[in-house]
Amino acid sequence: MSTPYRVAVVVGSLRKDSINRKLALALAAMAPPSLKLEMADIGALPLYNQDDDASPPPASVAFKQQIQAADAVLFVTPEYNRSVPGVLKNAIDIASRPYGHSAWSGKPAAVVSLSPGAIGGFGANHHLRQSLVFLDMPTLQQPEAYLGGGGDLFDEAGAIKKPDTQAFMVKFLAAFEQWVARNARA
Repeated sequence: MSTPYRVAVVVGSLRKDSINRKLALALAAMAPPSLKLEMADIGALPLYNQDDDASPPPASVAFKQQIQAADAVLFVTPEYNRSVPGVLKNAIDIASRPYGHSAWSGKPAAVVSLSPGAIGGFGANHHLRQSLVFLDMPTLQQPEAYLGGGGDLFDEAGAIKKPDTQAFMVKFLAAFEQWVARNARA
């Protein structure tokens, strides 16, 4: 392929020093040349309101256009109360509405969940996958990416400092690259 696939990276945390944001940036730096990972910021999005479907707020329009322009989507999320953060669910709703005009439809996706705890956001990862089925997003099944111990995962420059985690994420990105190539719409 002559140009890289554009991958919208949606981070489910708004916190400036979020470990999930750090992971997203580290993955963008590690991505193979055929994948161009671009952050899709959800921090300025208003709460979804169906009354706005006919004339959505500018931030919602811009976000939905960014998702529409992407070839694929990578979700990087923490777990809140065994589910996805509300801001991530809100972003999903904004780009999927009005019904029948979803920006997500048909886009290959992958999910990485990261938490300071041992189970690595397992609940959020699987709960998000339920929504992706409805959104008609073919989602990478293997390797699954639940990363625990996120509090000490990064070095001073923001790179993944644990060699096994770094090797795993290289493997994950290679699998995602193949998944996108196989499932991206021309």
